[in-house]
Formats: sequence, structure tokens, C-alpha cells
Amino acid sequence: MRNSVFRVAAKMTAAIASLALCLTMSACSDSSDSDDSASSSDANQIAGITATGELGEKPTIKLHTPMSVEDGAYSILQEGDGETVEDGDRVCAQGVAINVEDGSELMSTWEDDTPDCSILVDSDYLSSTYYDVLKGQPINTTVAFGINENSSSSSSSTVSSYIMALTLVSKSRDLEKATGEEVTDVPADLPKVTRDEDGKPSIDMNGQGAVDELIAQTLIKGDGETLTDSSTAVVKYTGWLTDGTQFDSSWDRGTTFDADLSSSGSIIQGWKDGLIGQTVGSQVLLVIPADLAYGDSGSGDTIPGGATIVFVVDIVAAY
Repeated sequence: MRNSVFRVAAKMTAAIASLALCLTMSACSDSSDSDDSASSSDANQIAGITATGELGEKPTIKLHTPMSVEDGAYSILQEGDGETVEDGDRVCAQGVAINVEDGSELMSTWEDDTPDCSILVDSDYLSSTYYDVLKGQPINTTVAFGINENSSSSSSSTVSSYIMALTLVSKSRDLEKATGEEVTDVPADLPKVTRDEDGKPSIDMNGQGAVDELIAQTLIKGDGETLTDSSTAVVKYTGWLTDGTQFDSSWDRGTTFDADLSSSGSIIQGWKDGLIGQTVGSQVLLVIPADLAYGDSGSGDTIPGGATIVFVVDIVAAY
């Protein structure tokens, strides 16, 4: 599994794990709201921290210790020389977490050269603190964010205050929908999928009943990278019961979903088995038996026990 600025940190301390929540949830502490005045934004700058070194490489960071930081405070340590990050970009970042008490390094993704590419610069995905800071920065910029457990709603930890220094090393754009060659030899007895002009799928079950084995049928063959058991697939999807009842759709929410194919339990086994080997840009029909989905217990009020379920999955990015 690839290292992640946030996943690796999460394994170390609950404190560092909170960064992932703040980045992805607007409900986090947000001391630099986008409506704040310039003077308020200036007041939220971190003082007493510097970075040196070649742009786009691991910076040498110095800070006056011990120091205190406010949750959501930030400082631009190095201004990059690359393309400008725009709304909707997916950013890959290398990260270093630093204890503000003694300046020690808590974690780093630089040594394994495995940047985290889970950062989607979108106001619906990022809290305004991080969205406002990251949007407009050039690639190779290093930004320090302050994390203070004592001023956030996260649980307490042995490391309650630290700096996360992110260096933005590249950017890309997710596809809007599956884009590739239409597969022409789809078996006639499978559910029939149609799409509107935006790519959102609809389905005719075509008499599809329960199955004992997974069916993973590519409907559109993309020409992007091939998913492996260490990939995270960024997808848009809709799920149905075999009677045609829709129980979930990221299309309806206007969001994507990051499916970690390396992790057991984060997605159902049918997704993992059906998506590994597929390519970015593809659309995949998954007909999943209960033992690779939610088993005899089902899921909530929407998926009964023992149910075969059907998904149409568009793979719009991967990292």
C-alpha cells in the first residue's frame, strides 16, 4: 500500500490522524473561514518557522521550540515555481509532521517517495481553511499547517500540537465520467446500461437474478493506468438491487468515492475483486453475490440479507 501523508500519520497518533478529517470535512475547526477579512487571515499566520532547500525536494524546516500553534493556522514556507493549483485539481503532496514541543519529526512520506494524491481541491471536499490556502498555490510550494488538538473537536492524544508541512509536487484532473472505447461484445443476458449526456448511468436489469459468482464486465475500456491491489480508485458509481431498486449513488450526491483496493474491510470484497485489473477511464458493471457483498445480514434498511447487488462504476482517477 502506498504511503499517505494522512494514512501514515493516522497510524502514528490520533493527533496526526485529525489532519485527514480537517482536510476532508467542512465541520472541522475552521479558524480561517473564506469570509474572513485579510487582517484576520494575516493574524492566522504561523510565526517562527522557516524552510530551506531546493523547490520540490524535502525541505529543511526550522522552528523556534517550544512553540504553540492555533488549529488551522498556516504559513507559506516556500513559494513554488510550477503550475498554479486551480479549483477541481487533484494534488499530490509530500508531507512531514513536526512536533512543536521539540522540533522532532513525527512522520514523513519523502523517504519512500510516495506522495499522497488524495487531496482534491474542491470546496465541497476540503474545509475552507485548506481550500483557501491550497487553491492558487504553484506546484512545488511548501505550506505549513498548524494542528492543535486542544482547540479542535478531535480526541486527545499524546501529541496534541504539531506542524504538518505539505509540499505540493504535482497536480492532475479527474475525469468527469468514463472515457474510452465502448465494449461491443457484452453478453446479451447481462443488465443493460444506458447513460445520459453527463455520463450518469441508468439500468434495465434484463431479468438479472441472484448469482453465486462475481460478474465483472467492462462496458467502456479506458486507456489510463491499470489498478492493482495497492491502488486507490477514484470512482463514480450507482448501486441497485436486482429488482431495480437503487440504494446508493455518488452521481446523485455530486461526489466521487475513493476505493482503497489495498485495504480489507474498507470496501466490499466484490468491488476489490472486480476493480483490480481495470483501467482508469473504464466503466465496469459489477454483479456481486451476497458472500462478496453484505452477506446474510445485509446493510441497513436498503440491502436485505442474502442480496445480490449490482453496481455500475466509472473509474475517473487512481493513485
